[in-house]
Amino acid sequence: MTTALVPTDAPARRVLRQIGLDTQFILLGFPLGIVALVACVTGFAVGLSTAVIWVGVPILVGTLMLARGLATLERARIAPVIGRRTPHPYYKRVPAGTGLVKRLLTPLSDGQAWLDLLHGILRFIPSTIAFSFGLIWWAGTLGGLTFPLWQWSIPRGPDNSDLPELLGLGDATSTRIVFHLALGFFFFGTLYPVLRGSALLEGLFARALLSGVNELREQVAEAEAARDTAQAQKAAAVSAEATALRRLERDIHDGPQQRLVRLAMDLGRAEQQFATDPDAARATVAEALTQTRETLDELRALSRGIAPPILVDRGLLAALTALAGRCTIPVDLDAPPMERLEPAVETTAYFVVAEALTNVAKHSHAAEVQVSVQRAPTGLTITVADDGVGGASLAKGHGLAGLADRVQAAGGVMDVRSPQGAGTTLTVALPI
Repeated sequence: MTTALVPTDAPARRVLRQIGLDTQFILLGFPLGIVALVACVTGFAVGLSTAVIWVGVPILVGTLMLARGLATLERARIAPVIGRRTPHPYYKRVPAGTGLVKRLLTPLSDGQAWLDLLHGILRFIPSTIAFSFGLIWWAGTLGGLTFPLWQWSIPRGPDNSDLPELLGLGDATSTRIVFHLALGFFFFGTLYPVLRGSALLEGLFARALLSGVNELREQVAEAEAARDTAQAQKAAAVSAEATALRRLERDIHDGPQQRLVRLAMDLGRAEQQFATDPDAARATVAEALTQTRETLDELRALSRGIAPPILVDRGLLAALTALAGRCTIPVDLDAPPMERLEPAVETTAYFVVAEALTNVAKHSHAAEVQVSVQRAPTGLTITVADDGVGGASLAKGHGLAGLADRVQAAGGVMDVRSPQGAGTTLTVALPI
């Protein structure tokens, strides 16, 4: 048996790589911060002081555009430091055909442009702090660890050359070497967290000003979209349940209720016939028994439409197989064995196929139906295709409208392609 070898130096490589990234980020950020400070403060001061005579307006706009360019560069720089991509924020765009004056003044009304300018003015503060810590820790590390190589070059006066010996610390040279090596190892041991913290201080400050508002806006938009989706699913669920209840009420009224009324009338007639014509009474009772059996069959069919026991007991594949066997049109079922899904998903999938087969049997005049149920890592895909006359629609008032509401309530999507004379293909994707 071969054992795979895992490189043990991978974490060390990652640490060294991060130290290099943080170092170049800190060292480059300091001069960029000085350039941004001088350019942004100068442009803003000159532009603001001369804006009353309109000369300062283009200067202000130019300063904002310069700050935008520096902000774009900074967004690219901070991505490796904070470990995530910083998205480009939304800037106001000038519509096509806008006049020159309005085009010129648009950046002045853009909030993100002013945040870029604010970052250009204030960035020197975290940049200076990060640069100072980085420079001190690198100097302490390199100077301390290499002290034995250059300690001989340090001039020593007669007053302090033997101070360590007078204090009882031993040989002066050896003491200095040990002391500076200890300092070097201290700075080396704390180099990574200090550089990491300094780089994150500068990087997160930049991210807050350059992308924070945009990220907050995107989060609000996502929350609103999720709320709208939840509301749409709730409305679809209510609509689907209302449609199902209306259909159940109609089916009971048109089927079992009528049969029960006729059964009551037949039993009443049989009761009157027993005294005068027993043979006719027995025939009436026999007919009433037939009506009772047919009523029970219809009630069982309705109960399968509400909660089919085979779906609960044996799963989706068995329920679909039974459903295909009861269909009046030949069904080619492609449903490989799969693990049990959530009850809501199985129920929705069952009703999709059941409703689709019912519509095919009633309206399509098809000779064959193909049903496919496939499970993927992201969801369950159901396809029902027939070779009938087509013309199916998802519009309100059609038979598939309630099915679409049920699918939407489960968080899925449904598509219907039904050109006239070319059959119907219904595709449903349900999340699992």
